[in-house]
Amino acid sequence: MTPITRDQVPSLRRGFRLQWEPVQNCHVLLYPEGMIKLNDSAAEILQLIDGTRAVETIIAQLDERFPNVPGLDEDVLAFIEVAHAQHWLQLH
Repeated sequence: MTPITRDQVPSLRRGFRLQWEPVQNCHVLLYPEGMIKLNDSAAEILQLIDGTRAVETIIAQLDERFPNVPGLDEDVLAFIEVAHAQHWLQLH
């Protein structure tokens, strides 16, 4: 996996859409071949990925919402790396 840098700007890949799914009682990532059920942490991160915010800004906003969470920045970077490797995200 290629390391993610804090100045990169992630966005959902074409064909992917994040939405709340009442039947599943969670956020899901929809794509043409299916659906990915997300845990709360993944959903919080993906809700901030809009193609305009840099990773550093996403981390800062999550840190404001969830202060004093140890390792939050490493967790966000790791999630974005995995999501990128799974082809959910593209990076600019």
